[in-house]
Amino acid sequence: MRMKKKDYKKIKDIESLKNISASDLNDLMQTDDAPVLIDVREDWEKEMFDIGGACIPLGSIMERLDEIPTDKPVVLYCEKGIRSAIAIQRLTARDGFTNLINLEGGMKTWKANFDL
Repeated sequence: MRMKKKDYKKIKDIESLKNISASDLNDLMQTDDAPVLIDVREDWEKEMFDIGGACIPLGSIMERLDEIPTDKPVVLYCEKGIRSAIAIQRLTARDGFTNLINLEGGMKTWKANFDL
């Protein structure tokens, strides 16, 4: 799903989101305290490259709330970090999630740091 200019305007105060760098996430994924991963890209995007976790596309995330844990850290990611930021804003505004973290720069940054 290609983001349209109007979609970028939906993101308010992206700086206020909890973010994690690709490097820090990679380190955490090697521990027993690894966060839950949720990819908010479309299924076909996940098939192209994948770092793990469930695939819950942004367009269906509000209908699949029961698949998102509330008792542990959850990192949401997408291609550039925009859709995951939108997902986090929707989930925190409507359903009060407080455990959501955005992969800063998304898969684009991940791929720049790690060879996939």
